[in-house]
Amino acid sequence: MKRKVISALLLILFIWSSPLLALTEEERVNIEIYKRLSPGVVNITTTVVTYDFFFNPIPEQGTGSGSIIDKEGHILTNFHVVEGAQYLEVTLWDGSRWEARIVGADPDNDLAVIKIDAPPERLTVIPFGDSDRLEVGQKVLAIGNPFGLQGTLTTGVISSLGRTLRASNGRLIRGVIQTDAPINPGNSGGPLLDTEGRMIGINSAIFTAGGGSIGIGFAIPVNTAKRIVPQLITKGYVSRPWLGIVGQEIDPGLAKILNLPTPGILIAQVIPDSPAYKAGLRGGSRRVQVGNFIVVIGGDLIIAVDGEKVSRMDELRSILESRGVGQTVTLTILRDGSILKVDVRLEEEPRG
Repeated sequence: MKRKVISALLLILFIWSSPLLALTEEERVNIEIYKRLSPGVVNITTTVVTYDFFFNPIPEQGTGSGSIIDKEGHILTNFHVVEGAQYLEVTLWDGSRWEARIVGADPDNDLAVIKIDAPPERLTVIPFGDSDRLEVGQKVLAIGNPFGLQGTLTTGVISSLGRTLRASNGRLIRGVIQTDAPINPGNSGGPLLDTEGRMIGINSAIFTAGGGSIGIGFAIPVNTAKRIVPQLITKGYVSRPWLGIVGQEIDPGLAKILNLPTPGILIAQVIPDSPAYKAGLRGGSRRVQVGNFIVVIGGDLIIAVDGEKVSRMDELRSILESRGVGQTVTLTILRDGSILKVDVRLEEEPRG
């Protein structure tokens, strides 16, 4: 009997002294993912040199995060993390520092790829997941360097899907993931992970009134990155389909004022030698003042693209970007009171 009591006491003491046995299953997942993947999350330091009134150089530094995506040293991050940087330095998990260079950038989706020339054995790759299969309420983990504190793990859930976020150049990013996992300055560019340790998003922004996290963070869906990263690595930019017009958005109220039967996008100008020009689309011929606005009228009114109604330029861009360069789209237009369908073969958007 005495031996049984002693054995029971020893077992209880062992359980109390063993942190692994005291952990919940969720905690075990968090720890395992952090140990396995945190070496694949890097700290990015950017340096921009400005000048004072006397032309003395003033270096300014910023920090962000990034994910190693292959053994060649390519790192995925946000465009706004590296934008304008004159010098880039990457710090790996082991404390080693490596000069980096920008390989490609896509301001429209706030993504960029940089590269370091580090030995493959020092590089831990973060695997890509599938952001099209996410559910609201699903647990997620974020690893990054908030406020420069390297290797920080935060957890939460997916709060919403299909959000829109405006990039620094004004373009709308669609399909954005909203999460309550705490994301702070310095987390930008780091991975949002599922419980299998796969990257399902790139942490990009927070909604805040005071500079810190209040539980509303946003991540670019990884499927967007999977689509454009190969182009960033091979070409340095993303090839986008181009229509070649300057358009004016016509909402229902403005349509009524202009005596148009429907909202749409009024073509103010057709760019010479563009796909729209080659397809015979017509631009505006005269200007009228509507309140405080000048509207160029007389051109074709685009009502739909491949059957999808449009009345905003963001909607038009979104549809066109879902098509490829070289594909043909059918525009439904209103011209001189008649509904017409015009086929346009999309070309690559000019750069610069």
